[in-house]
Amino acid sequence: MNSTTLRLRMESLTVLGNLRHTEVFTAYADTMAALYEKPVEFCRKYAHLCRFHYRNKDLGKLFAAEIHYDNNVLTQNVDETISDDVRAAADFDLYTINTLISLSGSDILNFARKSFPKLGDVFDGLPGFPAGTPLPFGNCEGLRQMYRKRGSGYFARANAFTVLDGNPQPIPNPDPIRLTDLKGYAVQKKQIRDNTLALLEGKDANNIFLYGDKGCGKSSTVKAIANEYADRGLKIIEMPISQINSFPSICAQIAASPFKFILFLDDLTFTAEDERFIALKAFIEGGVAGKPSNMAIYATSNRRHIIRENFADRGSDEVHRTDAMQSASSLADRFGIKITFINPVKNEYLSIVDQLAEDYGLVLPQDKLHMLAESFAVRKNGRSPRTARQFIMHQLSLENGEKEDTKNI
Repeated sequence: MNSTTLRLRMESLTVLGNLRHTEVFTAYADTMAALYEKPVEFCRKYAHLCRFHYRNKDLGKLFAAEIHYDNNVLTQNVDETISDDVRAAADFDLYTINTLISLSGSDILNFARKSFPKLGDVFDGLPGFPAGTPLPFGNCEGLRQMYRKRGSGYFARANAFTVLDGNPQPIPNPDPIRLTDLKGYAVQKKQIRDNTLALLEGKDANNIFLYGDKGCGKSSTVKAIANEYADRGLKIIEMPISQINSFPSICAQIAASPFKFILFLDDLTFTAEDERFIALKAFIEGGVAGKPSNMAIYATSNRRHIIRENFADRGSDEVHRTDAMQSASSLADRFGIKITFINPVKNEYLSIVDQLAEDYGLVLPQDKLHMLAESFAVRKNGRSPRTARQFIMHQLSLENGEKEDTKNI
């Protein structure tokens, strides 16, 4: 395909027309357009394309990712019959992109030699780059199968997101914790798992409120559940309290996505006068827009009623006192499932210690292990799964230190 034909085809993308706004497409398009400008402009654009290649390595894979993240007529009708015209247009776009990917630096420089025949020797010394990997979907049906299997759109970029300035942003290195890493609390974990499976299966799923003692794994359990079912299209969006007012816009984006979502509100604590407390109550239940069917809200708090209550709040006026108590519980009551996490008793705590010691390969006589674990819990102000894990990490650090000291003798 000659440069003129390829450039015209690039300007004729329809189904995948959103690619024109991506950095990878622009790098190619600017270089191809510069073939019809001054030689110095071509050299500048070609150098930029080279740098882009060197920075991103395989641009074929980058194009494939951008197509995966796209929203287009195929993603909007992934399970519906499409017309022959749409199918042909998608095939046209994919062939054009694959042709672009197949170009090496040498191929583009050959285009330049034809555009600027008097400067052929100049292009001999310019740097080059290899062709990219072809798209894994060569035609419309292959692309539709990929969308059915792996989803599409912005949320295909990652499994975990946070909200910054009102917009969801992928988390580069999310916590990889799994359910097998969390010891104890089998009943609580089953409740959360069953509700999450209902969400994934398209059934009615409840919002969940996890509350109780600190260090018992409330937040870790939510993250572990999200990791457990990420391969089934489950996404988690952690929304900081400061971003509560972006709740409606985030829900609108979620509703338009093919994935399932946990909207995670961690460590909720408000004062009764906090405007965010009032807003969140309206958003969770009772708002005009309503909660998307592909989303469940999982919230954690160390307080059962979420808002801080001081003795000064308990006035002598019985009517006002009742109103205050109802306001305190009104947000928690909007969650269909409430799960309590309390500190383990001695035997449960030591069982968690035993399991963690086995996982991490810490070998100590059980009576000594238990004695040290109890002593550590006293110093840490109580038994909890977090205390148990910190104890194991402490013992491992001592063990490694002893090994290092031995080597230095």
